[in-house]
This record gives sequence, structure tokens and C-alpha cells, in this order.
Amino acid sequence: MNKEDLWEAVLAQIQFNISPANFATWLKNTGVISKKDGTVWISVPNSFSREWLENKYNKIILKALHGLDEDVKEVKYVVEKAGLKIGSQEKIFPLLETDQLELPEFNIDKGTNLNPRYTFSNFIVGSFNELPQAAAIAVSREPGLVYNPFFVYGGVGLGKTHLLQAVGNDVVKNFSAKKIKYIPAEKFTSEVVSSIRNHSIENLKAKYRQLDVLILDDVQFLAGKEKTQEEFFHTFNALYEKNKQIILSSDRPPKAIPALEERLRSRFEGGMIADISLPDFETRMAILKAKSQERKVELPEDVLNYIASSIQRNIRELEGALNRLIAYQRINTQPPDLEITKALLKKTLSSPSKVTNLKKILQTVAEFYDLKERDLLACSRKKEIIKPRHVAIYLLRTELKLSYPFIGKKIGGKDHTTVIHGYKKIMNEILKDENLKEEVDLLRQRIYGI
Repeated sequence: MNKEDLWEAVLAQIQFNISPANFATWLKNTGVISKKDGTVWISVPNSFSREWLENKYNKIILKALHGLDEDVKEVKYVVEKAGLKIGSQEKIFPLLETDQLELPEFNIDKGTNLNPRYTFSNFIVGSFNELPQAAAIAVSREPGLVYNPFFVYGGVGLGKTHLLQAVGNDVVKNFSAKKIKYIPAEKFTSEVVSSIRNHSIENLKAKYRQLDVLILDDVQFLAGKEKTQEEFFHTFNALYEKNKQIILSSDRPPKAIPALEERLRSRFEGGMIADISLPDFETRMAILKAKSQERKVELPEDVLNYIASSIQRNIRELEGALNRLIAYQRINTQPPDLEITKALLKKTLSSPSKVTNLKKILQTVAEFYDLKERDLLACSRKKEIIKPRHVAIYLLRTELKLSYPFIGKKIGGKDHTTVIHGYKKIMNEILKDENLKEEVDLLRQRIYGI
């Protein structure tokens, strides 16, 4: 059995023992360099992959190798430089940390609005984002033919923008003739307003309808903007009919976006919808190590453990904490220990006390559903107001433990039986409606600032 066949057989065994996400993250771009005197040398793409395989998967790899070749007694991992080909003598060329290349500062492409720094290669995959990442790759390989539209949703700072732009950059790389545009929804709205004011709406239509791939980020900001929604609806239809790829992101699923026209909502739901949830501990560690390597910095393991354990809900905050420690290390020419890390990140990592008040809840609910606070307190029986009012009642009861009469008094002088009805309605519907449950969870996150 030659080296290639041996490693393929090993990978075939391993993939049944670890999750697909971890398999793709840690065993991609690996291979056998040499086998000599009972030792198998495995090439890995970077030092944090080497460390992860040594610490987490060495036993399972060694067991698989030994099962295929009883002479194998030891496995060693070597970082192999990109583009370096091992000759017939199979010499080992370890890559020192000082040889690692730091990613340069890239400029955003003015034509596509894409940042070349966002790629699939530096997008860390875990169970929390495995589905959207796999779908994104499929879209980038066959734009317009699979998962169209492609809708990604998830909380703030979980990597939605990175994933969307990675698709765009992959399309640029593989389909250079295709016209691509990435744009945040707020900027698209500004362009619509400007084109109306300047009587140039036809130019705007022509600009977007000649695209092959349109990437619209944070579509929740279209809520309540009727003219912008109308223009996007027609642009969406024009592109979709020509099998042009449409990629969208939001902080919530389409059903939970308030003041969104039903015709747009149904189109958003007509393709692939994938959510990015919260990253697990192992993925947070992988992200920290990947970012450290990009910056040619090595931080103590206990420091990285502390950051990954303390910041659980936001990848952007992970990077922010890491950047602060890197700045300290470069200024002081030595890495921070755990105590210094705790002091440096004290304000960043201090958990917000889970305290709120009536005004905060009403304000958050009103903003979430694109209403005014006075709408929640009014006597209106409009459908678009009744549901948010019931949600507000539910949160006031569950989060503040307020009495039904007191809530009724504060919510426009409602009778306590009306309040009880609203509370029970939401409580029962949450058990049956996953979208409503998700809305309430998002509201809680906003109320407590987490």
C-alpha cells in the first residue's frame, strides 16, 4: 500500500468517528509525507492544525494507521509550506513559526465591494455553521443553479458577512466574467433614496439587474421601507428569472422580520434558509488559534482557554479580545499571562448583570417589530400591533415577574383578564411555533445586551 492509499484508508475510517465539521476543519489538506522506521510523517497546512491533531486526534489516527500497517508505532505532524513539493528523497522541512506569513491588509474591491480577506480557507467550520458553510460552497461552485435564493441568518458577530463575502470572492476566482456586487441593505436603501431624489431610478435598476450575483447583507434593515422593498422586489424577480444568484443575510429568519412585504418574505423563503448558531468551545479555540497564527503571535494555552470560555456568543468579540492581548504583547515584547489577561479584559468580559426594567422591554419590543412604544400602549386591534403587544406582556411577566393588573395598568390600562390572555397565548404558541420562540430568544438577547 503506497502513501496515498494508506492515508485515504485512514481518512475513510476516521470520518466515521468524528463529526463532518471537525473532519473538514482539521483533516483537510493533510497527507502522508513519509513512512520510515515505524514513524509516519503527516503534512498539515498550519501550526494550529498540527497542534490540534497532536492533542485531539493523535490516538485515533495512530490506531487507524496501526490497524492498516502493524509496523507503524508513532505519528508526527509537520507544517508544510504552501507550494513546497517533497522530492523523492522524502526530506522533512518543518515550517517555523517565524516563516508564517501574516495576511496583508487588503483593500475592498471598488467594483464588487468585496473584501478579499474573507475566504472559505480562513472561515473556521464547526457544528454551529456547518450547514450554511456547505451550502455557501455549493452556491459558489454553481451560482444561480443551486439554493437560489440563499438566505443565511444568525446573531451579531457570528460570521454571516464573512460567509457571504467568501461566496463572492470564490465566484470572482472561478468565474471571472461574472458581475458580482456585495452591498449592505442600508446602503442599498440610501441608493434608492438618492436615485429617487435625482430622478435616476432607471439607472439604479439597470445597475443591479445586469448582475450575475447579488449579495445583500442585513436585509432586516429593509423593514418598513416601502419604496426600497418595492425596488428590491422587482430587482429580485428580474435576477431570479434569469437564474442569477441572490444571496441574503439577516439577524433573524424571514418570518421574524417585521414590516416586510409578504411577497418579499415568500421569495426569501423560496430557496435555501440556513442559520448560524453559537460556536462551541472547540470552534472558539480554533478561531483564536487561527487568528493568532495570522498575526504571527503565540499566546499561552491557558490564556486562549480563558478567552474561549469567557466569550461564548460573539466571534467578533473573540477577535477584539485577542487583538487587545496582541497589542499588549507587541508593546511589552512578552505574552500576557493569565492574570494580566484577566486584568486587560476585565471590562470586555464582565458579564452584564441580567437586570432590566419595564421601559427597556417595551422599547426593545417596539424597535424589534418596527413600531413606536405608543403603538404598544394604544387600543389598536391591528394584527401587526396585537402580536408585539402580547410578546411584550409575556416578557414583562416572565422577566420582571410583574402582576397581571400592574402590567395591564402600564399597557394602556388593559383589564387583567386581557393581559392573562395575551401572556398565555404567547406561552402556548412558543411551544408550537419555532419561529416565535426564536423571536422571543432574540428579544431577550437584546434586552440584556448579550
